Amino acid sequence: MGLVRLRIRELAHGKGWTLKEVAKRSGVPYTTVTTYARSPGMAMADISALIRLMRVLEVSIEELVEIIEE
Repeated sequence: MGLVRLRIRELAHGKGWTLKEVAKRSGVPYTTVTTYARSPGMAMADISALIRLMRVLEVSIEELVEIIEE
């Protein structure tokens, strides 16, 4: 199973947003956003949260997710 990293922090920074703003705009709990943003590698994530994050950040899944280990 591969590991992925979510590029939330970089994408939010590009919009001039904080992680709190991302959470508020997306409806994803702040604790989830910060956990995803800080994790160096994850094996699992909530797909509904990822979809909401993609929509609010206006990016594709390929732009949001970085594969770090296969």
